[in-house]
Amino acid sequence: MTAELQAPGGGGGGDCQMLLNQLKEITGIQDSAFLHAALKAANGDLMEAVTFLTEEHAQEPAQDTAAAEPSAWEGSAVGKQLTQNITTALTPNNKDDLRAVDAFRPLESPKAQAAERDAAERPQEAHSAENKNRSKRKRCEVWGENPKHNDWRRVGDWPVGMKNIGNTCWFSAVIQSLFQLPEFRRLVLGYSLPQNVLESCRSRTGKRNIAFMQELQCLFALMLGTRRKFVDPSAALELLRDAFRSAEEQQQDVSEFTHKLLDWLEDAFQLAVNVKSPGDKSENPMVQLFYGTFLTEGVHEGNTFSKIETFGQYPLQVNGYRNLNECLEGAMVEGEMDEATASQSVKYGQERWFTKLPPVLTFELSRFEFNQSLGQPEKIHTKLEFPQTVYMDRYLYGSKELIQMKREEMKRLKEKMVVLQQKLESYMKYGSGPARFPLPDMLQYVLEFIATKPAVVVSSAQGSQTTRLQSQAEPRVLDVLSQPNGILERKDARTEDGAFFLANSSPQQKPSALLQASGSPAETSERPAPRVVSEEELNLVRTCLQRWRNEIEQDVQDLKESIARIDLSIEQMYCDPLLQQVPYHLHAVLVHEGQANAGHYWAFIYDQPRKSWLKYNDISVTESSWEELERDSFGGSKNASAYCLMYISDKVSRFVADEDDCSEAGQFQKEVEALPPELRHYIQEDNWRLEQEAEEWEEEQSCKIPQMEPSPASESQDLSSESGPDQSSVCEQSVRSLSSEHAMIAKEQTAKAIANTADAYEKNGVEAALCEAFHEEYSRLYLLAKETPTPQNDARLQHVLIYFLQNNAPQQVVERTLLEQFADKNLSYDERSISIMKVARAKLREIGPDDVDMEEYKRWHEDYSLFRKVSVYLLTGLELYQNRKYQESLTYLVYAYQSNTKLLMKGTNRGVNESLIALYRRKCLLKLNEVAASLFVSHEEARVAEGISILNELIIPCMHLMNNFEISKEDLDAIEVMRNRWCSYLGREDMDAKLQMKLGELLPRLLDCSTEVIVLKEPPKIRPNSPYDLCSRFAAVMESIHGASTVTVK
Repeated sequence: MTAELQAPGGGGGGDCQMLLNQLKEITGIQDSAFLHAALKAANGDLMEAVTFLTEEHAQEPAQDTAAAEPSAWEGSAVGKQLTQNITTALTPNNKDDLRAVDAFRPLESPKAQAAERDAAERPQEAHSAENKNRSKRKRCEVWGENPKHNDWRRVGDWPVGMKNIGNTCWFSAVIQSLFQLPEFRRLVLGYSLPQNVLESCRSRTGKRNIAFMQELQCLFALMLGTRRKFVDPSAALELLRDAFRSAEEQQQDVSEFTHKLLDWLEDAFQLAVNVKSPGDKSENPMVQLFYGTFLTEGVHEGNTFSKIETFGQYPLQVNGYRNLNECLEGAMVEGEMDEATASQSVKYGQERWFTKLPPVLTFELSRFEFNQSLGQPEKIHTKLEFPQTVYMDRYLYGSKELIQMKREEMKRLKEKMVVLQQKLESYMKYGSGPARFPLPDMLQYVLEFIATKPAVVVSSAQGSQTTRLQSQAEPRVLDVLSQPNGILERKDARTEDGAFFLANSSPQQKPSALLQASGSPAETSERPAPRVVSEEELNLVRTCLQRWRNEIEQDVQDLKESIARIDLSIEQMYCDPLLQQVPYHLHAVLVHEGQANAGHYWAFIYDQPRKSWLKYNDISVTESSWEELERDSFGGSKNASAYCLMYISDKVSRFVADEDDCSEAGQFQKEVEALPPELRHYIQEDNWRLEQEAEEWEEEQSCKIPQMEPSPASESQDLSSESGPDQSSVCEQSVRSLSSEHAMIAKEQTAKAIANTADAYEKNGVEAALCEAFHEEYSRLYLLAKETPTPQNDARLQHVLIYFLQNNAPQQVVERTLLEQFADKNLSYDERSISIMKVARAKLREIGPDDVDMEEYKRWHEDYSLFRKVSVYLLTGLELYQNRKYQESLTYLVYAYQSNTKLLMKGTNRGVNESLIALYRRKCLLKLNEVAASLFVSHEEARVAEGISILNELIIPCMHLMNNFEISKEDLDAIEVMRNRWCSYLGREDMDAKLQMKLGELLPRLLDCSTEVIVLKEPPKIRPNSPYDLCSRFAAVMESIHGASTVTVK
């Protein structure tokens, strides 16, 4: 195989190309260099190379994808070889050249080196930043109350979320759907009543409705003009609470709430209408926007009737229907409704026809029903599809005659379809007993039966002769054929033809011929066969059966084609252009996840300016897609399904599109400017409060210095005993504390650098020795910073300056930090060390505030301290995870992720691998959820309590924290899996009522991503003793992760 793996153009190139072509055909990957590297890593083994390339997470280098979980082979020895080979094949190997150049310039000006480094790294950093931004933009911004106050701010014209103040996700879903209707938004924001009407309103409900309208105006005004990422609807919700049975209920009935909301709005607007047209509801803008009418015509016990009714939300049954049109058809026609049956005193039948459709048409899907046997409501999870555009012509009174004709035609076609299907079934399930079979197959079996030759008893002499011939032919054949499925074990079962074939075959032909003869089903006497059948009988029966079979197959084919034609006619029955004049476009889908007595609500709303779907989930507003909407809304596969569909007329849709020709930000700005002065002032006040909160938060954070727990030595350290009073400020002390600790961490490396300057110290004095040590150490660290990191090695853990250099810290910060390394009093080993330390301290005192920005200097050391803390938390979490201590591990991993996020906001090299923390946080969370769920269903009181405790104290807080950050698809899927696990326990017969009650208390917090304050206890602090300890732990853990066995680190 060596020749096959040579580069194209070398020896064995033809064989190599053949293997590459086979790999392309098997894997679908077209990158020849990538495939060649895989072959080389697999030592020419085609199947092993295919295994590499078809692993779940293996990807072509050209694909630009977000970080995924490590694949199974990624960390193995072979996987490393493959990765290395691919890298070698695809990128020029200039690493050695770079080192060679740097090795001859150790004393070059650090500023010149930094400038060159900046120029070399800037394109790469820009590229990585661009990739990171692209992955962020893919799902758009997900908003929550992040620890950093700036993350609470609204970005550009992106829609705002809505705070959940305790089981109020239903309110957010409905209000967001209504707010995104420009006409409704304008009606609410423009609502006003004359002073005399306000004064004359005496009723309690009238005052409540006016107050609610005013609060809704304030809420809508903030949703237009706020700088926050989400708004607080508490004031409006307080007024709604009294209208429901109890504010403490698990989930409000959303249909009831929506009805009540529309009623309140209608009553509030009616007060304004009554000023000009008392009692005239037709002038009410809420009625005009949301209400329509339908005509019911029917027959009851032989008597015909007809009536017109008004509707707001039109209810539709889900059970028994596949799609929205079937639901509507079922709702519009009940019983038999034709003249023939009406005259025969049919007991009941009716048809409904829409006489007026509202601009906003809302369908309420009945997904809840009461289970009489269980004595409680339960959710209907059946799948129901709905289109993005529905044509309402077929349900309008104006189309009555055409639709009735089509319904009659549809009825006739369905009856014909039933007849044809029954006839087809009579062919495909033929017989009179319980076992039925396809008739064409049965005739084929009879044909095979009569063609089978009768069994012939082989004489013993022939049998022994055959055996001898076979044993003389080739012993290997005997081995093959003497297996359990072989023929020679059954000597009495050989046919006459088989024996003759063996006796007259040449030795070379015998093995293959024997295999061929034994494999022929028609010549094997094991199968039933007619005892006696003449040639004449055989031909006659064969002719008849073949003819009958052909006739039946033709009949079956004709039936299938007829059924397909009828099916197509039924499918296209209402595709008449005359019935596509009244389109309604899907505006919003309100989704419920969970069961009848517990769940979470959110909304998908179509954003006209962006031409895309957005998902409104409490404070989170994310970019979505029709595919995600289908997955979460159609039902059938998960606990989530749509319960309300909001369609808008073509006229409203065009109006929205015209409004949004300009940017949404520009449209919102116009609406803000058009607001009454008091609402504009309300927005300004809230934005001013946001700025005040931001300032207070910044002040509070400025007093906090994220750093590792200091060692006793570093706590008492002081940079210089000769420090003047101007250097004793709190800021200066905090800088010294961190920089001194970082100097102490690197003291062994600094001491080694001093030891290497013995000659310079003896010949040229202490300053020359310090200069040489400074430049030698700087060059060493600079080269280390340039080395390509590996999964098992992170050079940043070795030294603070490597971290600074990789993140392009200002040269003044780098130089002062290195100088402090040599000024550390822990270096008092000998006279030379003490002399160098004193000179370094003197040089430090010469550096004034104009030379180094001490605030910036402090921030860089704070970042490195936080980086080490993140690394320690990550390593501890991974070690605990490997030891199956999932509870302790999760806390460390969550804190590592949160702290790391702060670092990554400043640059991609500021923190550790985010995908690695996310992966093991997710794995740990899933493991812990399995543990908690198993404890919960154990039915033992103590174990159930332990499971609930794990859920409340760890799993739910972690899920909420994950939702508050920019969440990945993998994390979303994991959360969905965990929620589904707990939802599956609802209504289980093997769980008693007490356990079901506890489950009902748990699910709201689990399903509802509310904004309650989440407190997760910080894990115990762990301080590494030295960079060597930290680096060795890092290497051991990473080797364990990417390898097959667990590494224990003492």
